[in-house]
Amino acid sequence: MSGETLVQQHPMTSQSDSVLSNPFDADSFDAAVMSTYGRFPLALERGAGCRVWDTEGREYLDFVAGIATCTLGHAHPVMVEAVTRQIQKLHHVSNLYYIPEQGELAKWIVEHSCADRVFFCNSGAEANEAAIKLARKYAHTVLEIEQPIILTAHSSFHGRTLATITATAQPKYQKNFNPLVPGFHYVPYNDIAAVETAISELDEGDYRVAAILIEPLQGEGGVRPGDVNYFQKLRQICDETGVLLIFDEVQVGMGRSGKLWGYEHLGVEPDIFTSAKGLGGGIPIGAMMCKKFCDVFQPGEHASTFGGNPFACGVALAVCQTLEKENILENVQHRGEQLRTGLRAIAAKYPHHITEVRGWGLIDGMELKADTELTAADVVKAAIHQGLLLVPAGAKVVRFVPPLIVTEKEVDTALQIVDKAMAAVTA
Repeated sequence: MSGETLVQQHPMTSQSDSVLSNPFDADSFDAAVMSTYGRFPLALERGAGCRVWDTEGREYLDFVAGIATCTLGHAHPVMVEAVTRQIQKLHHVSNLYYIPEQGELAKWIVEHSCADRVFFCNSGAEANEAAIKLARKYAHTVLEIEQPIILTAHSSFHGRTLATITATAQPKYQKNFNPLVPGFHYVPYNDIAAVETAISELDEGDYRVAAILIEPLQGEGGVRPGDVNYFQKLRQICDETGVLLIFDEVQVGMGRSGKLWGYEHLGVEPDIFTSAKGLGGGIPIGAMMCKKFCDVFQPGEHASTFGGNPFACGVALAVCQTLEKENILENVQHRGEQLRTGLRAIAAKYPHHITEVRGWGLIDGMELKADTELTAADVVKAAIHQGLLLVPAGAKVVRFVPPLIVTEKEVDTALQIVDKAMAAVTA
């Protein structure tokens, strides 16, 4: 099935709706925009549900969803109505004043999680920055640690700011950005002995481990789920030592895993956790949540100009309420099982090229064998040619993160295309 054969017209979005006044010109784009991304040769201009169209009218099934961000897909009626209503009412004011929409969204999050307090910002990196700052202040003012250290895991990903790329224990993201932010130490993921050793060895003089920042499931690190026993032991260690347990739920949270929060798969509660991506369904918003005991920020110690404004919070609240009202988590669970079952059947057809299929809900990865020249990018390119958008998670893992509203038929179509893509790249 080619991209051309997928072309349809959606009643809400016709080809004449394009906001581009001239045909898309990649050369003029590249001349004006910094080259911080390795883009696929594709210019997308509109979407509906789990489908998107490029500037030449070709249709694609979207299993990227803005990298696990478009919770309700594209042009969802609830989001269209929420955006329209809020922009006509009030879109931005300062946090110098009470913002009712912010309060309502915070209340919803608190009622649907283990959190007691919420801080709003604009992105996952900002949410993780807020968590790092909160942990450091808690370390100084409560734990009386002069030089606090935060443990993070190898192959993690926590953002692109200086602090969060330092927290991200992957050298490829840190190269040429020295000096990095001090106060971080790395341990292997799902290795409790390494955590115990680090806490023991780093307890020297003014230095001490103050927090552990970790993903319940590593997304960019290859879609690697956390081990239940490992995380329960982490919680025990933190309870015994006073170390804060921080979960980065930017990619796995907000229903992506089949549960509202990734920590629900692990049988533990974090002290602090972060969210972004799916929280606003594609409207930029981030959040850092915490238990009451570690809410040590005072006025003026942390802030965000755009964070928690009426527009972002109004739309995010509509997304949250829709997840609940339409029981979308049940769809995530069923479609996730369908997707993994289908991918494992494909893996069985290509045992010399695919080593494993893993994931939770609708964040799934297909890992390619290390000893083959085939890369995730090769599979992604072949799938694009067939009309399916996918995204790598490292060099050897193909990631599947469709909108949470994806249908049974759309998953079947995606699996058919992946099968054809694998046939093409292994021929």
